[in-house]
Amino acid sequence: MSGTDGRIALVCSCEDTMRLDEKAIARGCRAELRTAEQLCQAQLDRFMAAIATGRPLTVACTAQAPLFAQEAAESGGAVPTFVNVREHAGWSAEGRAAGAKMAALVAAAAEPMPATPLVALESHGVTLVLGRDAVALDAAARLQDRLDLTVLLTGAEDVVPPRAAAFPVMKGRARAATGWLGAFEVTVDGAAMPRPSSRARYDWGPGKDSAVSRADVVLDLTGGAPLFPAHEVRQGYLRADPTDAAAVERAIAAAGELAGTFDKPRFVAFEAALCAHSRNRKTGCTRCLDLCPTGAIAPGTGAEKDHVVISAEICAGCGACAAVCPTGAATYTLPPPSALARRLRTLLLAYREAGGEAPVVLVHDEAAGEPLLDALARHGNGLPARVLPLRVNEPTALDLSLIAGAFAWGATALRVLLPGKRAHGAEGVLRNLNYANAALAGLGLGHAAPRAAAIETDDPFALGEALAALPRAPFAFAPSTHQAIGTPREMALQAFRALRTAARAPAEAVPMPALAPFGIAQVDAAGCTLCLACTGVCPTSAFSANPETPQLRFLEDACVQCGLCAATCPEKVITLEPRLNFAEAASAPQVVKEEEPAACPRCNKLFGTKASIARVKAKLSAHWMFSDPSKVAILDLCEDCRITEATSGGLDPYAGPARPITKTTEDYLREAERAKRDTKE
Repeated sequence: MSGTDGRIALVCSCEDTMRLDEKAIARGCRAELRTAEQLCQAQLDRFMAAIATGRPLTVACTAQAPLFAQEAAESGGAVPTFVNVREHAGWSAEGRAAGAKMAALVAAAAEPMPATPLVALESHGVTLVLGRDAVALDAAARLQDRLDLTVLLTGAEDVVPPRAAAFPVMKGRARAATGWLGAFEVTVDGAAMPRPSSRARYDWGPGKDSAVSRADVVLDLTGGAPLFPAHEVRQGYLRADPTDAAAVERAIAAAGELAGTFDKPRFVAFEAALCAHSRNRKTGCTRCLDLCPTGAIAPGTGAEKDHVVISAEICAGCGACAAVCPTGAATYTLPPPSALARRLRTLLLAYREAGGEAPVVLVHDEAAGEPLLDALARHGNGLPARVLPLRVNEPTALDLSLIAGAFAWGATALRVLLPGKRAHGAEGVLRNLNYANAALAGLGLGHAAPRAAAIETDDPFALGEALAALPRAPFAFAPSTHQAIGTPREMALQAFRALRTAARAPAEAVPMPALAPFGIAQVDAAGCTLCLACTGVCPTSAFSANPETPQLRFLEDACVQCGLCAATCPEKVITLEPRLNFAEAASAPQVVKEEEPAACPRCNKLFGTKASIARVKAKLSAHWMFSDPSKVAILDLCEDCRITEATSGGLDPYAGPARPITKTTEDYLREAERAKRDTKE
């Protein structure tokens, strides 16, 4: 059928190596379907004819994408969208039943993805080579024509000085380092220059601790501990074991290319106003800080003290922060959650339109996932017909809204493909899978095998076996068709509510694991004094005050379980309870504590509460200043009338008991003389 944008879908059977179920594909691909058997060669004219129409075009072939892109450019046409239906669907033991999957893949590929913002890194080639032996000097000698070099030797081994000093050589131990490509700072202890008279080995002068070396590139050939966490993804920091000649060669080659200006994606967009990290020197949410593998996230200081700071230059794009951020302050940009949600929704709904049943979503990346899917298709049984692959930049960035959305839109299971050696930042997505399973179980939609889970493997055949073994346990209800709108948190709530409505689940509240971003802040009303400190620190306004009357209100849908309210409460009467609450009361502010307001007996102005005034009176009852009932009565007055009473009513707040009259020496002598006279008389 024709898509709303007049799109054409060209699907090739690749010389009839896969069967095309044209009826199923046409039902769900949301475009005008045109087929071929050898589109890249004998039937290239069909591609050129489609390009000539000027209509949007999707080509179901990625193997010959460069050829098609070149032909489109030469003809002045727009570059089409490409999608892989061969390795992902047709080349499979179940390929004859993959028509619905092909339709879904073609439809999802047409969903536009926004451009990713970039960060510029500039390197002038200033390079610090860290080493322990002559390997560092040899590496520097090979790079001296391309880079501005300084060699820092540990001094642990004797090194013969070169005949000519083509670059500076120093001794020292790199104690710590910060920065990124173009802006490294290395702290060095024992920094010393060689003596000019060094003969068979370097002799060193006096050392200096805490020296700082600045460089654009750091080439670490010491063989010691790396200077950075997750050092493999720190751009500009190259490390190799000096005893591994091949690794040293790779590091030298990479270092030689690191002079110039480089663009890297700004993987994470950050909105400081939404961050729930800190308020009033109290620490709340630390989810992103706890998970960032590269140290790209740090608590803010100064004017930024209430939120974290994310270094786009250091960020390696694992997306763990965005996966667990409860407020949406940190969101992934490659692509944004809303764009990926649209693609996922189209994938699942188009699959159903084409007649598919019990779909399984397989989330994977290009670097590690695509080779496994390719190998499985070429040398194994391929993907099962109901497994729908969804490629993302980083599976570790998958947030809860996308997992929940997949189930709401009809997926019966979701699997995230991760490397056999656990990836940096994987903890975030594993938490989200756990949250999704807890919610599904609470709604009566769980299963013996987890609905949502990770497959951690580097073996394509192990992947195929794991997918083939998934039970066919479809939900007994029609999938939701809702659009994902708003922040990731809002999209997650929409999905869970859609699931509950479709499943007609009776549960109103579902317990969630610790650190889940939904829940209630329970207030012990008996101990609450309505100081309203919680309302001042709550970053999402889950706690709020009523400007008309002494009242504390709580909106559960807005609570992200950051803990700032509990940390700030002076009475310590707030506790957190993670849960999903589907009751209508959760979406409207509920009164937690209220008291009768106090009215000023003089002007009838409402101020404070009667209970708070009574507490103040009780605490001051033993104080000498309020021993007089007339002075206690001033506490019943509002702030304006209290000032009037204090100034015009003769009340001196600093007055104390009557002080004795001051006497001089003459007074004492006069009294003594008077006493003598009285005695004689």
